[in-house]
Amino acid sequence: MKLNSAQVQQTLKQMNAQVVPDSHPALTQLTDVFGEHTFFLDDSGLKVLEPSDVPPTDGQSSEVSGEVVSLADWSDSTLTSLAPHAPVLTGTIIVLQEVKH
Repeated sequence: MKLNSAQVQQTLKQMNAQVVPDSHPALTQLTDVFGEHTFFLDDSGLKVLEPSDVPPTDGQSSEVSGEVVSLADWSDSTLTSLAPHAPVLTGTIIVLQEVKH
């Protein structure tokens, strides 16, 4: 999932991670390998959100959810090198509210 800025902020409130900025030199390579996503880095590695089938908690259709998917783990103790692996569903669901303008 490619998230808008409001969805990124909502995600960061629900998971302890940093977003990989659009200006990061590795973003093109990440997109080539994993597709169009908003990428997150946390203590265990590289993550993205994939749409989830979890129904809205409050019954409102404006609520969307995504499951955190692990794509790569840190391969060193200094958290500077990633080792990609097959996508792994983490079971963590992020709830995103649609922002109305």
